Order: sequence, then C-alpha cells, then structure tokens
Amino acid sequence: MRSGSIIYSKVKIGNGFKTGHRALIRENSEICNNVLFGTNAVLDGNCKVGNNVSIQIGAYITAYTTDKDNVFIGPWVVTANNKYMVGGAKLIGPTIKKGARIGANSTILPGFVIGERAVIGSGSVVTKDIAAGQTVVGNQTRILNRKN
Repeated sequence: MRSGSIIYSKVKIGNGFKTGHRALIRENSEICNNVLFGTNAVLDGNCKVGNNVSIQIGAYITAYTTDKDNVFIGPWVVTANNKYMVGGAKLIGPTIKKGARIGANSTILPGFVIGERAVIGSGSVVTKDIAAGQTVVGNQTRILNRKN
C-alpha cells in the first residue's frame, strides 16, 4: 500500500493487493486476489472486486458496483449508482463481467451490465447493457424535453 491510502473497516482483501498513492476503499467491500488499485482511485463501499482486476489512476467505482475477474478499468473511469440523482433513491451500481475492458474517461450509468470480454472505448458513456464480446464507443446526447 502506498502513502496516503485509506482502507475503511469491514473490508476483505485477498493476496497480492497493491495500491497507488491516496487510494480510498470504503466499508463492506470485498477485494479478491491480485488487484491493482491506482493512485487517487476510489472504491465507494459495498463493492465486490474479483481476481486479477486493474483499476487505474483516478477511477471512481461507486457503491454497489461488482467487478468480476480479469477486468481492466482505465484511468478516470466513473461509475454511477443513482439513476434519478435524488436522495433516498435505491442505489444500483453497474456490473462489469469477466474479462471486460473499460477505456479511459468512460462513464457507466447505474445498473447496466457490461458483458464478458466486452470493450468500452475511451470517453464512452454507457447508457444500456453491453453484450458479451461487444465493442462499443461514443457519447451521443439527445433532447429529452424542450424549455419554452
């Protein structure tokens, strides 16, 4: 563990765990074997991280996220768990399945599943489930309502 890192109570950590500087791991999380957790990365509690996972610098893994084995999460990836952005809402983190790769600066919205061996290109915003083996890229917005 590097300097400035904080691990809360009730965290289970397997063998071969490494962090960069100032990593933060919140309570009630489980981290399996051979996990690399980068500098300034945050695991925000009640998460499960599988074996052989690499979470790079500055990534934010929201509460209730599940990362299966052999997952790569690139620098500055953000996951979200509050679909309606209001207090008291049910929090549902994403599930990132075995062997998935998430490119730098991507955002994964609440509750979506990234399938096994799926690849999310850098800068993408995931707004639906991604099938196993699928490669996706992009960030396209659309108007939901018009102001008068």
